[in-house]
Amino acid sequence: MTIQWFPGHMTKARRQIQDKLKLIDAVIELIDARLPLSSRNPMIDDILQGKPRLIIMNKADLADPEVTREWLAYFKDQGHQALPVDASTGTGVKEIPNQIKLLLKEKIEKQLAKGMNPRAMRVLIVGIPNVGKSTLINRLAGRNIAATGDRPGVTKGQQWIKVAGGEMELLDTPGILWPKFEDQNVGYRLAVTGAIREEILNVEDIAFFAVKYLSKYYWQPMSERFDLKHQPEDFENPDEIVTVMEEIGRKRGCIMSGGRVDLEKASKVFLRELRAGKMGRYSMESPY
Repeated sequence: MTIQWFPGHMTKARRQIQDKLKLIDAVIELIDARLPLSSRNPMIDDILQGKPRLIIMNKADLADPEVTREWLAYFKDQGHQALPVDASTGTGVKEIPNQIKLLLKEKIEKQLAKGMNPRAMRVLIVGIPNVGKSTLINRLAGRNIAATGDRPGVTKGQQWIKVAGGEMELLDTPGILWPKFEDQNVGYRLAVTGAIREEILNVEDIAFFAVKYLSKYYWQPMSERFDLKHQPEDFENPDEIVTVMEEIGRKRGCIMSGGRVDLEKASKVFLRELRAGKMGRYSMESPY
């Protein structure tokens, strides 16, 4: 199955970014620390045309810290500087301007050598929908200047925002997804974290995908959250995963007439608790 999703405003956003590149010194690429590769736009290298880049792994407070360390090593091996942050609480955010300065060290030194006062660093911030761009901008600016929301597609336009005492100017842009997900698992991972709307994929399928993965890699926190008794023995057996989902539904009172579990309601409850971090820290993919 190939998942198609490319709203018109995202086509416009890509063109806007490419039009602004000549004004940009560096780029902040914002990704979700729980799914670093799946939340990276595979078109971004072509779009950014080699601009210096800092990868910000946002929502690191929700990700498995051991897996996050593996991703930091992975990006380093790829020649990219990456920084885990939590934009909601501000953890790690103050380090961002310093990291941008390091990226632009040669350019800044050349300006100083010519007797010039370095102007504000102009930084483009890019990322897929619902990865936390507006929250990060507000944290850097120290005020609510960018619209935020828990659904994709909140940011619709572009704006320059002064941050870090005027040392840095951020250009906010709408989130850009890519035309289609050739690997359906990428689409499901994004749907689990809420990066794409549930109308694109069936909510029960999304929850099924998450329960299958968490049953294999994070059974203990999930079983503790929902008081589950029996871990699946065969993670590829859909009946065993449905059994887990039904148990979750019963624990949360998602019962229809006749005593059957309302799997759609159970799926929504499960995903809501998972996205809210109530099952502890988890990562949906590993680099190795």
